[in-house]
Amino acid sequence: MLQSAKGRYGCVTAPHLSAALAGRDVLAAGGNAIEAMVASAATIAVVYPHMNSIGGDGFWLIKKPGQATIGISACGRAAALATPDWYAEHGHRDQIPARGAQAALTVPATIAGWQAALNQLEREPMALETLLAPAIAHAREGFVTTGNQAACTAAKANELRDVPGFAGIFLPNGHVPREGDIFVQNALANTLETLAREGLDSYYTGSLAATHGAYLEAMGSPLRTSDLAQCAAELVAPLSTELSVGTIYNMPPPTQGVSSLMILALFDRLKVAEAEGFDHLHGLIEATKQAFLIRNAELGDPDHMTRPAESWLEAAYLDELHAAIDPRKALDWPYEAKRGDTIWMGATDRDGTMVSFIQSVFWEFGSGLTCPDTGVAFQNRGAGFSLAPGANQLAPGKRPFHTLNPAMAELNDGRVMAYGTMGGEGQPQTQAAVFSRYAMYGQGLQRAVTAPRWLLGKTWGDATTSLKLENRFDPALVEELIATGHQVEMIDAFSDLAGHAGAVVRHPEGYCEGASDPRADGGAVTL
Repeated sequence: MLQSAKGRYGCVTAPHLSAALAGRDVLAAGGNAIEAMVASAATIAVVYPHMNSIGGDGFWLIKKPGQATIGISACGRAAALATPDWYAEHGHRDQIPARGAQAALTVPATIAGWQAALNQLEREPMALETLLAPAIAHAREGFVTTGNQAACTAAKANELRDVPGFAGIFLPNGHVPREGDIFVQNALANTLETLAREGLDSYYTGSLAATHGAYLEAMGSPLRTSDLAQCAAELVAPLSTELSVGTIYNMPPPTQGVSSLMILALFDRLKVAEAEGFDHLHGLIEATKQAFLIRNAELGDPDHMTRPAESWLEAAYLDELHAAIDPRKALDWPYEAKRGDTIWMGATDRDGTMVSFIQSVFWEFGSGLTCPDTGVAFQNRGAGFSLAPGANQLAPGKRPFHTLNPAMAELNDGRVMAYGTMGGEGQPQTQAAVFSRYAMYGQGLQRAVTAPRWLLGKTWGDATTSLKLENRFDPALVEELIATGHQVEMIDAFSDLAGHAGAVVRHPEGYCEGASDPRADGGAVTL
């Protein structure tokens, strides 16, 4: 069994080891968890390009010792031209394209989030040249292609090869990179060097903004340079709820963070005595259904929601949903799930600052539209808007629904935990699995991440809405789930469908530990 990494002075976990090491090196050089996360975020955008990009969005939870947890929402808004009429004029009356230039309709805001996070430091931050140096080196000198990247690129190559710019960056010499190939991104290295030299704001108001604005317009995207110039990350108050073991935090809308909180709050009310049995899995799955019913009906841009997400966490409302859970029967569950492609990373430093961070381009490689001059692939998050009247109808400046939701917890015994995962629809479910195993039932941190997981619904382009179980579960438990009405489908023992999770814990005794997911290519490293 892989054990959690433990250290005295800091920890970083990431789904690619190079990103974890980049953050750890910043901690070793005297940086804090925020600076370490910026270094990791830049590096992961280079070495895991199928999962995220600096052409996407990002969300942060930051907990400083003795201070309230804060959130940073780096969620790009829809372009000023992005209206149902604009899409109708371009031949799309029913649905926004999922790939290509017209799928790239929201501003990529993650770099604005990096800047907002660095602004939370109480001193001058480390030089950008230092923070971005590992990412630049990996882009310029090349990194070893992972099996995950090779397999994902092979699966999506036919869908994306004709999208402008994609093949020139992600299909070197016209071919899908193989596991073990050295993957070089010189254009992206130049872009990162420009950010280091001109500052992160140059992405929105400088030379990079001018390049991207011209390219997006030429390719047929509704985004313009003026949309980039108006981008700003927002400081937000996280949502929270109290459990029997402590207080958990997550991001407010337009993310699905409230769903993650609701699942654990409902499960806590079930008073399940032990982990890994029928009551544990069935309870979390049925709590997920209750939370997702509300999410699917009402969640979106908070400016357009009929009631605030905070009201979904009120005790009386949660009690009502809890009463709807049948402890021995599965609720029927055919519905359309949300796709998503994402990375989650966590960090803590010697002073006790904790960071939970997530960065995404929505689907694999986002829109696929990639600027050849900068190497940046743009997200397709806005493809989730509807062109029909309703709460999720596309409008200029509107924020899209986000599956992204980094999590954090303050436990009653003084431990602070940052945790999260990729996986679109599966994010709240995997968070619930990891948190309940560790914080509620006392499993070791790495064991809680490694243990077999499940997914209700679909993600990563999967076509079914069944309950997917990794095939390491006890066959008797699987049969009991089937007998009580769950539509079960077995998947691989360590399946990407179950997400790439991680966690970092700061203990009151003064040490920290981190866990990484064996389903990914990462690691947890400490000082």
